[in-house]
Amino acid sequence: MIRALTLVLCLMAGGATAQGAAEAAQQAARQLEAASVALNEASSADDRIAALTDTLRAYEEGMTALRDGLRRAAIRERTLTRDLDARSDEVARLLGVLQRMGRAPTPLLMLHPSGPTGTARSGMMLADVTPGLQDKVARLRAQLEEVETLRTLRAHALEALQQGLAAAQQARATLSEAVSERTDLPRRFSEDPVQTALLLDNTETLAAFASSLAQTGAEADAPPAPDATSLKGQLALPVDGRVLRRYGEADAAGIERPGLLIATRPRALVSAPAAATVRYAGPLLDYGKVIILEPAQDVLWVFAGLERIFGEIGQVLPEGAPVGLMGGDAGDAQAILTETRQGAASTRPETLYLEVRDGQGASDPATWFAYD
Repeated sequence: MIRALTLVLCLMAGGATAQGAAEAAQQAARQLEAASVALNEASSADDRIAALTDTLRAYEEGMTALRDGLRRAAIRERTLTRDLDARSDEVARLLGVLQRMGRAPTPLLMLHPSGPTGTARSGMMLADVTPGLQDKVARLRAQLEEVETLRTLRAHALEALQQGLAAAQQARATLSEAVSERTDLPRRFSEDPVQTALLLDNTETLAAFASSLAQTGAEADAPPAPDATSLKGQLALPVDGRVLRRYGEADAAGIERPGLLIATRPRALVSAPAAATVRYAGPLLDYGKVIILEPAQDVLWVFAGLERIFGEIGQVLPEGAPVGLMGGDAGDAQAILTETRQGAASTRPETLYLEVRDGQGASDPATWFAYD
């Protein structure tokens, strides 16, 4: 399954796509191969989860590179086809001239009825015209070959897309199973289901819920709390995506929320940007499924809008650990191929809400995360 996807990515890297897409395709292909090797060599549960996380992330990046490369290839193919169609009369005349020249003997081509002087002039003119005709023929041949290469790429891409989507789905399922079986993570405290239920019933806002969580202390023999304060301003976002709304920006309804709204791919993997303690995991108010991490004392990261959550209350997750999956339908290969042939960029219909809270309340996530 990796081989087919890698093949098409390498075809894009060596084909007619833009340089940026080619480099992304090559990088994705290398990540796929490295993730496959790591997964085969994983011996412990931690190694397997880390390898599965890398595998799923590599598939996501590979599919993104494939979509982008196919979109660029489709745009290039349409441009070439329109150019050839617009020059159909010119191409027909060029082919006609070449056919006549091919049928006539070379001496006869240069013979002129006015005599030796005219013949000499016609020979000089033919010598001037021939390189131009050859250049046109070379350009025409190159365009036709490029169109054929792009069509071949599209044919290979369908199989690669099908295998890539199936492999990514299998990686998600395997990762979910591996995380559910994980028992070796340190815990700073144990969940009290009754207390959690009462807290949820008596909470009307995210701010109030977060404040109540902050009052819950760790157990006496708990391991040291993570402290990511040295990484402030340098952390990547927990999911690969694009920021739609920033801290304090109003949405279309005029509602302002003190967090980021991040557009992601369907079924995208959400990871812990740094080591953190899970303070809450489950449904919360109208935010959908939520996981709240504590990366430092009196600091909470709220990730809302997930479909699947990995992690249990009290667990200390290492940096890069999977914390959940976004919802949505990843689509099928034919739909993606149709989308790219139409020149559309890959859609990001899912959104993750990210809020940072400290002892003073909500704060700008830009103080912790680096993003455009």
